[in-house]
Amino acid sequence: HKLIRLFSSSNSTLPTHLYLSRSREMQNNDSYDAALSWCRQTISRSGHDNMMLFSPKQYHEEIDAASAKFDLPVEALHSLFRNAHVAHLKRTSHQIKSQTSRHVQNYLNGMSILNISKKCNYPPSMMARLIIENIAMMPGGDENDANKKCQSTDAEGETNASTMNTNAKPIPPSRKFVTEAVRSPEKILGCASDCIIPQYLFSEKRGKRTQLEGRGVGSNDDRQFDEVRERTISRLALEVKEAVNSDPMHGPRHDRERHNIGMEYELLLEKRLRSMDIPFETEADLRARGTARTPDILLSCPVGLRVRRKDAPIVQTSTTSAAEIANIDKGTIISSSVGENTKQEKKINNLREELRNINYHDDEFYEWKIICWIDSKALYGDIETHNNSVLPQVETYVHRFGPGMVLYWFGHAPLSRLGDGHGDVVIYGGDLPDFFLMPTGDFHGRNGKLSIEDDDGDDEVGT
Repeated sequence: HKLIRLFSSSNSTLPTHLYLSRSREMQNNDSYDAALSWCRQTISRSGHDNMMLFSPKQYHEEIDAASAKFDLPVEALHSLFRNAHVAHLKRTSHQIKSQTSRHVQNYLNGMSILNISKKCNYPPSMMARLIIENIAMMPGGDENDANKKCQSTDAEGETNASTMNTNAKPIPPSRKFVTEAVRSPEKILGCASDCIIPQYLFSEKRGKRTQLEGRGVGSNDDRQFDEVRERTISRLALEVKEAVNSDPMHGPRHDRERHNIGMEYELLLEKRLRSMDIPFETEADLRARGTARTPDILLSCPVGLRVRRKDAPIVQTSTTSAAEIANIDKGTIISSSVGENTKQEKKINNLREELRNINYHDDEFYEWKIICWIDSKALYGDIETHNNSVLPQVETYVHRFGPGMVLYWFGHAPLSRLGDGHGDVVIYGGDLPDFFLMPTGDFHGRNGKLSIEDDDGDDEVGT
């Protein structure tokens, strides 16, 4: 209630430079729709005509080019593209899985996992999982024995009875085994006789024969072929590794990267709040107390922030790009040449004046919000991901802790198209706001409590 009483008096005394703090938002609906349309069209193209989904190098080149075209940061477009791809997979994966027997037969006949993925326009790492689930078996009846020494095989590709009980039924691979096999294919799937169902061992001769012939192995010498195979890694392991390495968005490595990036941005959020001298509890602190469904940050006291109204127009000048505005918001523009410092300073001043003249700080464009928690999202807040995944999650925080803020570090779609939980969820992008209003009436910024001066240079206290 004290914050609410402060808001009316704070509107008229907030210094002009504090109005320049803005959320990184797609500048208009047309720009957002154009970027999203490009993502969907690229994803829906046939695999053989869309090599960027099967080559990390080409994927990053295409994303870089599209980033400049749509005036969207690379990390934001990458996140938007992946979100669109995940939505595409949710709609189409059942069709791929319904034809599992055909994919397995193609592999047994010698088609590589990567080529099967291209034919189906399906992520290579996911196709690798599908193949492993259907032709692999648990080694020795225990997934913990996946690293045991490879047993010898005869010329027919069947396991010797002296080393393995031929009457034992193959044990289907568990989910944990499949995950470990995709993560470390050479270690888990390196020996064909240990990890492939006996009736499918003949497939080892189909895909590997061409490679071995290139090393000088005769095409008609099956015994020599089997001897070389015993000294090499299985075809299944090599093709799983190739598929995983060819996937630019999915797979164990990308899962680890996304997890690590999420953790890094959570730590960055904590660092920012400490620099602002804003008290809070982390998710770990809340879980230690036994609290369920916790946001990343629970503020020790409610704070206020000034945000653009959801229905307010987004003004974009003809000379100012989204990237330049982002640099202005941070107070710096990076110059490529030391000799251009004067020009850069003049440009900053001109753009600042331009922002002031278009009245971003008019009361009709802005409103005050109270937040009690912050949830960090190291991704781009597109419409589908926000409304279908993020919003239902954070609404549970509203029920427990009150209104809060979702921070999309890579930006977000136009606010007018994002749900806000009946006004209880503030959506912000790019970074934390430059300042918060504390219950004491003080403004806290990046260096703690702000020293505010009015236009005459006289100090003002809080309100």
